Amino acid sequence: MSAPDGSPVGAERSIGQLFASATADMSALVHDEIALAKAQLRQDVKRGATSGGAFMAAGGLLLFSLPMLNFALAYGIRTWSGWNLAVCFLLSFAANVLIALVLALIGVVFAKKAKKSKGPQKVAASVKESAGVLQKAKPHPRPERPALTELPRDRAPEAIEAVARSSS
Repeated sequence: MSAPDGSPVGAERSIGQLFASATADMSALVHDEIALAKAQLRQDVKRGATSGGAFMAAGGLLLFSLPMLNFALAYGIRTWSGWNLAVCFLLSFAANVLIALVLALIGVVFAKKAKKSKGPQKVAASVKESAGVLQKAKPHPRPERPALTELPRDRAPEAIEAVARSSS
């Protein structure tokens, strides 16, 4: 079994390996947070589109079907009841308005759902929470280091400084 960076579990890892692992984990976290924000934003857009579609359907129904529906319904009511033709046309118009109101009500319900959804705000709060946890993180206690006199010659401070200077 090995750690994500390939080193065996339980083996001491260098600071560079730990830093690389932490950087990779932070990068994955940021990418996941962005993916979550996109998914929530996509859902909000779908709700808004559904709301707009319902409003447009209500308007289209009211605009394009009124003349034909009014004539057909009015003459149907007159044939069925024998009432005055003007009253039959008013009843036909009232039926169309009622259907348009139901569709508009559906549009309002979906618009409220889209407005209530706080997907991006949830993601921003999650990112802030993650940052707060990382700021409060404390390093684990490290084992005692051997005295400088016990270090091998290649690990002496002069050798470390020489390597640091040559790599910069």
